[in-house]
Amino acid sequence: MAEAKQGLAEGGIPIGSVLVCDGKIIGRGHNQRVQRGSVIHHGEMNCLENAGRLRAEVYRRSVLYTTLSPCPMCSGAIVLYRIPRVVVGENTTFLGAEDYLRAQGVVVEVRQDADCIRLMREFIAARPDLWNEDIGV
Repeated sequence: MAEAKQGLAEGGIPIGSVLVCDGKIIGRGHNQRVQRGSVIHHGEMNCLENAGRLRAEVYRRSVLYTTLSPCPMCSGAIVLYRIPRVVVGENTTFLGAEDYLRAQGVVVEVRQDADCIRLMREFIAARPDLWNEDIGV
């Protein structure tokens, strides 16, 4: 949530993510499409970028935490690097490619966290244009 709130404070979209290996945060990030003028810096992609280049075995022992259900692009990166588990803050405001992740053997745990839901609902209500741009509507 801290990453998501940071993204919102920067004028961006409030989605945050952390990559954890062996109980330690090894990468963190938030959606920076607005801040960087980027088409790919969703929260999960920014987190992976910030984690830097890692050995395959590290990804295979990691868990990716994200405040919102991962879109198809972010899900593709999760599968590509064989991250075995994803913990999702919520999927009520946006249902990403969870079925694809599960079909590829990724364990997806959805928390339906009230704070994550509230943050996204408030953002979507305040900035529907920016939200629709982010998800390609």
